[in-house]
Amino acid sequence: MESVKPQRNLTMLTDFYEITMANGYFKNNFKDTVAYFDMFFRKVPDNGGYVIMAGVEQLVEYLSNLKFTNEDIEYLRSRGFGEDFLDYLANFKFACDVWAVPEGTPIFPGEPIVKVKGPVIQAQFIETMVLLCINHQSLIATKANRISRAADGRAVMEFGSRRAQGADGAIYGARAAYIGGCAGTACTISDEMFGVPALGTMAHSWIQLFDSELEAFAAYAREYPDSCTLLVDTYNVLKSGIPNAIKVFDEILKPLGKRPKGIRIDSGDITYLSRKARKMLDEAGYPDCGIVASNSLDEYIIRDMIIQGAKVDSFGVGERLITSASSPMLGGVYKIVAVKKDGEIVPKIKLSENVQKITTPGNKRVYRLFDKEDGKAIADLITLASEELDETQPYELFDPVYTWKRKTITDFTARELLEPLFLGGECVFEKKSIQEIKQYCKEQVDTLWDEVTRFENPHNYYVDLSQPLWDMKQELLRANGKK
Repeated sequence: MESVKPQRNLTMLTDFYEITMANGYFKNNFKDTVAYFDMFFRKVPDNGGYVIMAGVEQLVEYLSNLKFTNEDIEYLRSRGFGEDFLDYLANFKFACDVWAVPEGTPIFPGEPIVKVKGPVIQAQFIETMVLLCINHQSLIATKANRISRAADGRAVMEFGSRRAQGADGAIYGARAAYIGGCAGTACTISDEMFGVPALGTMAHSWIQLFDSELEAFAAYAREYPDSCTLLVDTYNVLKSGIPNAIKVFDEILKPLGKRPKGIRIDSGDITYLSRKARKMLDEAGYPDCGIVASNSLDEYIIRDMIIQGAKVDSFGVGERLITSASSPMLGGVYKIVAVKKDGEIVPKIKLSENVQKITTPGNKRVYRLFDKEDGKAIADLITLASEELDETQPYELFDPVYTWKRKTITDFTARELLEPLFLGGECVFEKKSIQEIKQYCKEQVDTLWDEVTRFENPHNYYVDLSQPLWDMKQELLRANGKK
């Protein structure tokens, strides 16, 4: 479904230093210098084994609408920028090449997930929104994937709009949650904009507005006989909620030839209450009536509830999903890795006393290697862009830190992960439906070994460097270390 809301001009949603650097590049005659930037992250949230890529579509929308308005130019003039630079911005035309890993793909620390090549002013300027789009949605998609896996086949609904960090957090968070595995959202505008199924029934206020719980249930059943789910914990789940629900099912739905869709429990010991409720519903002749649980859930609570025998068919998860409350940040970064000088690509490296912050230089490709026999992902491989990977020959992988750890693989297939979004500033992105992305995500997670997807102490999935790339990095480390 195409977005039905007008696009905002977010060109000025950028860190101010992007503008001061752009002005500095312009004044120092770097305007046409071509630079290469990589986005990558260093740590998986929740100490998990992988992240789910999301937010690419919104990045494409941003890059497609880059334009400095008259109001933007006036604002920058008021901040003291010169007329020659302002004239450059007024005539700005995006001209970069941009590649990204497709949405729904599991991604891992250290590998480029977005690559940008183009005039340094432009490639630098877009840093803030590259990080904002990808960091936020990938974080929420990852959390949703964890929660959905914990539910072990039971549907998970995203219920967090009212506790999201602002409108965009709710709207795009619901989109990301659906990609990650949720069945739908309570956020209506996300259904309207993206086709994420909007779901929901009633609040406790509906029950309280009527003179009795029974009247409230009856009114709702009459209005929505084909999708009747009743909230049974306003007063007392077992003494009034379930008995009144059964009475309404018997007296209103059954004469219409309808079956109840479910009941929802939003408080109390849901494991205990769901077992009792299941027994009462079954004995009343409603074994097909589903039980929905909500109330501050996350992957660990859901997993424990299932282990303890909760009779829950689906879960509504709010603030702990939409904010990824237990690990509320994906720390993606955007670093320059090469500059084109006199027709030659010159690699650039950032050093740090913190070894994790040392960057991998150069113009690169990223491959995912799969075992031909079982289709499982073996490792990811980062190579120089100039390298060709021959799948017909054995290939030696090695740990880029503990280099004595080596493995020769055969009978593998290699798939490049980075796909073009823009070439020469022209959009070549092929948009997919949200349902296609969600299905692709499920298929790709299934290529990972269980050891990588477990919640506690997941296996470290290998992201290796090719020998030429590793050699180049070591040369730059030695050269810069001598200064």
